[in-house]
Formats: sequence, structure tokens, C-alpha cells
Amino acid sequence: MTGQGHDRDTRWMTLALALGRRGMGQVWPNPAVGCVIVQGDVVVGRGHTQTSGRPHAERVALDQAGDAARGATVYVTLEPCAHTGQTPPCADALIAAGVVRVVVAAGDPDPRTAGQGIARLQAAGIAVDVGCLRRVAEADHAGFLARITKGRPWVTLKLASSLDGRIATASGESRWITGHAARHAVHALRARHDAVMVGAGTARADDPMLDVRDLGDVRQPVRVVLSRDLNLPINSRLVQTARDQPVWLCHGPDADTREWARVGVVPIECEIAHNRVDPLSALRALAARGITRVLCEGGGHLAAALLQAHLVDELVLFQAGVAIGADGLPSLAGLGVTDLAQAPRFRLDHVSPVGADVMQVWRPL
Repeated sequence: MTGQGHDRDTRWMTLALALGRRGMGQVWPNPAVGCVIVQGDVVVGRGHTQTSGRPHAERVALDQAGDAARGATVYVTLEPCAHTGQTPPCADALIAAGVVRVVVAAGDPDPRTAGQGIARLQAAGIAVDVGCLRRVAEADHAGFLARITKGRPWVTLKLASSLDGRIATASGESRWITGHAARHAVHALRARHDAVMVGAGTARADDPMLDVRDLGDVRQPVRVVLSRDLNLPINSRLVQTARDQPVWLCHGPDADTREWARVGVVPIECEIAHNRVDPLSALRALAARGITRVLCEGGGHLAAALLQAHLVDELVLFQAGVAIGADGLPSLAGLGVTDLAQAPRFRLDHVSPVGADVMQVWRPL
């Protein structure tokens, strides 16, 4: 499609993508889909996948459109589902509504749909166009796609450091290297991820909550700690709030989990590598439980393990205008790099000021 038709499709798909992003971190295990229904040049229905994954974006938009959906064009950021789960297939709902055209940004690799949604629409005589803003949609759905195609979630590694890459002074003081605006941006990052993950050392040293604050009523992320022997204080803030906001502990096969299960924590047995919980095993276990997007907030050993295993899909670095020096605690543990060719490399995606600090987003080469 060229000219005005292409511009119109791009315009409405851009809106559908913006709607879909509202569901990031809120709808797992489902994808954060957006949908817009257009009659002529008028939007008659719009929607995004709702909290906890239901109802789907198409159903929300169809309910808003009502009878105005008949003869309309639908813009949806992912192929409409073709399987019956807790709700009927969205492809069938679109057919029943009498729409005449569906523009799909990206296909759904889930074997339960995987082209069947598109085929079902076409068999009903509905015109289907696929690929409008595909790359943008695939980036937005990267977590869902990774879970289906790689068997693990999308991983964002967040680091907050001084100018010289330190996360604490020699005495261990780390609050606060970055300012209020950067900390608020981290809460926004957490809200867009299904889970926040840390290593046992960080959980012991910082006693973090790992929740989302000051962003209204949002679905809180699952808090995940990797600890081979479950060497964590039972009276930590994480454990004390486990019945209100999920806490999952990824541990080795020899850990005693009985006490943890009694206090509302979910123990998850994982494989061990290099005397630690294997990060890939942990990520696969999270994916099996529906997690699509994970934000790792440290510490240095877990961050290094993820980098060594090439499991980081996005690196977000908050850097403060302060220098701590070589006696401070580095943001990364040793990577065993003896040759620069072995070092994990990233390309800069974008940079933005955040208060008095700087946020950099990097992607692996």
C-alpha cells in the first residue's frame, strides 16, 4: 500500500501501539496488545489488553465500538488469537462483529495461533494486511516473543553508578548515588516489567522492597531473588510482604524450602552453575510461570553472570555526576575478560537527562 492509504494505516497503527504500551508489565502472561477500530476517518473503538491479561484488546475495542464495528477497519498490534482459553478467540469476535479489514502489525508465534488467526479472518472474507510498523510492534512485544521463541523472558539489566562505575563507597554506602528523578524513572521501569530480579547479596545488604511506588494503582511486579542456599533473612521486608506482593526464590536443589513456603514465598528449584544459581535456568523457570519481561537490579555478581551468558537484551545505565574512586564497589563483578574481543559489547540506543543524572539505553551488538 502506498500514498494516503499507507499514511492512514501508519497513523492508526501508531495509536494502537501507544495503547498497547499501557499494558507493559501489567498483563503477563499475555502480550500487551493495542487495538483501534476505525470507521472512515473516525475512531469508533479503542482498547488495550487489561490488567492480568483479560479482556483482550480486541474485545475491549469491539465492546466500545458496538454496532459501529460493522464495515470498519481494525488495527491491532499482534495477530488476533485463534484459540479458546479463558476467553473466546479474538479472530472469531472480529468476524462476528462484521469488520471488513484487519491490519496486523506482527504475527503471533504462539503455536495456538501462529497464522491461524489471520487464516480464519481471511476465510471469512475479511481483508488482512500484515506488517504495518512490524519492527516497532516486535520491539514492544519482545518479552512475549522471547518467552515463546526462546523459552525465557526479555531481560533488562539496570545499573546505577557513579561516573567511574561505582555503586557504593568503600564503606558500603550506596544511598543515594543517583537523584530523585532517576529513582522515579526506575519505578517506571519496574512498572513496565513483570518481575524485578536481584541476587542474594543485594537482598541481604539493601533489604529492598523492589516494588513500584508513586505511580498510581498498578499491578506490582513479582519480586525474584536468586539464592543457591536460600541464605536470606526470614524477617526481611521482601519476606514480610510476600503475601501481599509475590516473592519467588530461585534456589539450588539442596536448599531447604519448608520454612519459606510457610511464609508465603514461592520456592523455585533451579540448576547450579559456577557455584551459583544458573541465570538461564532461573529465567526459563520464570518463563514457565508466565513471566515475559524481567528487570534485573543487581548486584554485581548476578549482573556479570547475565552478561557472561549473553542474556541481557537491554542495558539501562543511570549515571550520576559523582566520582567515588577505585576503592569503591564496582557495578560489575569480574567477567574474566583477558582479551577485548571477549568483552560483551553494546550499541548506544539513546541518551536522556534525568534530573541531574543521565540515563543511557544500550542494546547488544
